Amino acid sequence: MTKLRALIQSRFGGNQAAFAAAIKRSPAQVNQWLSGHRAIGDAGARIIELALDLPPGYFDMADTTSRFTRKGLSNVEPGPPIHGCVPLISWVQAGTWCGIVDNFAPGDAEEWLPCPRKFGPHTFALRVRGLSMEPRYQAGDIIFVDPDARADHGKHVVVRLDDEQEATFKQLVVEGGQRFLRALNPDWPGPKLIPIDGNATICGVVIGKWVPE
Repeated sequence: MTKLRALIQSRFGGNQAAFAAAIKRSPAQVNQWLSGHRAIGDAGARIIELALDLPPGYFDMADTTSRFTRKGLSNVEPGPPIHGCVPLISWVQAGTWCGIVDNFAPGDAEEWLPCPRKFGPHTFALRVRGLSMEPRYQAGDIIFVDPDARADHGKHVVVRLDDEQEATFKQLVVEGGQRFLRALNPDWPGPKLIPIDGNATICGVVIGKWVPE
């Protein structure tokens, strides 16, 4: 199906497995749709439209270029290719991520989100809470966290402190061989720098964010 194939290419970079995960269907079923051995049908079309926030009746629309686009009046461009989907997990899960990553089941995630950045095999997503990382990160923003990315000075990291059950989100500061965590919010009432001295584990580095509407 041409329209479905174009959708998978534009939203998931052609990654059929990522598309299948996003709509919660098996890769085999998606392959049958693309090969023409099985029709999507009205039920399948509605499932895809809801899962990917497409307009109702998307697959019933004519696959033609808008007259506005033809005249050069469009104010949107195609987005970056999607490199796959990552699980949105809780901050408690993030605090134990290093231990659960190899046994993580698809049903353990709140949902699976498409990520427009290349990422490592253990990448996960978190919903930002609190005010400590404002104004760059607002409560409710989704951050993508890659445990395989290198945690250098200035990177934004998710860290588990040894005496805390949950993870925390701060900027990593490396100075004079010492590592610290810093809140970005200049009005944050807590300590500006929290020293890391064998009492914390970096769970991953933030590689991007998504702002839900």
